[in-house]
Amino acid sequence: QVQLVESGGGLVQAGGSLRLSCAASGSIFSIGTMGWYRQAPGKQRELVATITSVGTTNYADSVKGRFTISRDNAKNTMYLQMNSLKPEDTAVYYCNAKVRTYSSVGEYNYWWGQGTQVTVSS
Repeated sequence: QVQLVESGGGLVQAGGSLRLSCAASGSIFSIGTMGWYRQAPGKQRELVATITSVGTTNYADSVKGRFTISRDNAKNTMYLQMNSLKPEDTAVYYCNAKVRTYSSVGEYNYWWGQGTQVTVSS
């Protein structure tokens, strides 16, 4: 019903930048809060940043001042601009969205993308 597709991951040197995108498609009535999460090998998935439908943002302390989350509601797309990358940012990055579909307008459900690998070399 809903697909979230991340793109923009890759290999970058420490201090470099990457921009991730998450495009939502399918039978979407509306999208509420969207977010980026990441999971490093051997670690639990953790919150990176979230953004509400009106643009209110929240960041993990570890990325504040370096990462910027944004979204284009007209395109159902969310972005994560990552600057000053560190080796500890290496992880699979997942997007998440709270979505109402046309078949369930009365309730929100959470959807996940398949993830995109970000590797930061020292």
